[in-house]
Amino acid sequence: MFRGFYTVASGMLSQQRRTEMLTNNMANANTPGFKADQSAMRAFPEMLLQRLDHTSIPTEKPLNLPFNKEVGRLNTGVYMQEAIPQFVQGALQSTENKTDVSLVNTNLTKDQSVFFTVQNPNGDLRYTRNGNFAVDGEGFLTTSSGLYVLNDQGNRIPLTSDQFTINEDGILTEANGQQTRLGIGFSDNALRMVKEGDGLFRTEDGAALQSAYTSANGQFTLQQGFLERSNVDVSRTMTDMLSAYRAFEANQKVLQAYDKSMEKAANEIGRI
Repeated sequence: MFRGFYTVASGMLSQQRRTEMLTNNMANANTPGFKADQSAMRAFPEMLLQRLDHTSIPTEKPLNLPFNKEVGRLNTGVYMQEAIPQFVQGALQSTENKTDVSLVNTNLTKDQSVFFTVQNPNGDLRYTRNGNFAVDGEGFLTTSSGLYVLNDQGNRIPLTSDQFTINEDGILTEANGQQTRLGIGFSDNALRMVKEGDGLFRTEDGAALQSAYTSANGQFTLQQGFLERSNVDVSRTMTDMLSAYRAFEANQKVLQAYDKSMEKAANEIGRI
């Protein structure tokens, strides 16, 4: 009976975490460059139940031989193993803003991706698909959250104004003719990237990604004046949220049934 409590509780917890993930996807449906998460549900290892028994052999001195009798298999519950971001290309939205830039996958597989290279206040490298850039008070190109955008040499990009152009190859040209190239990182297996808040990713070991200009040349382009929209499918996310809620509710009813059975065992059978 108590084992059933644990099994049902694991189902409720997994559906709660799945709902939290889907809610986060829904909340970021309009966040540029956001990559929706998909849950991976997995059952705990099954248990093979056996009963210890013995058989008696009629001899001059009775002999008892122990043996195991198989009862059956028991599932011990389910859990949400991980949330996996989906790097499907999001739709492009025209903003006509010169500081908005989008990355466009042209010939990349679903597990590959390219990222803008940015630097956080601690000097660590981070990667993002959100090209909603701006020019800060010191004249550096930054993300909307204030992180420095880096060029292909790993340096910050100083600008004289926000009147610049960026071509499909990532070359930024200012009004005075000065040029630099945006830093674009390439991951051959983007699923191994660690997702952080604010649309940021980092590598598992903290090392820098290889340059996309050499590793993924011709497999991506940049579009100025556009933003990559979130790849969240709102209608499907709503359906999945309702499904997770119903599954949670079903487990809740089973838990209530267990609770009533335990109440009867304690109060009614105990009196007998």
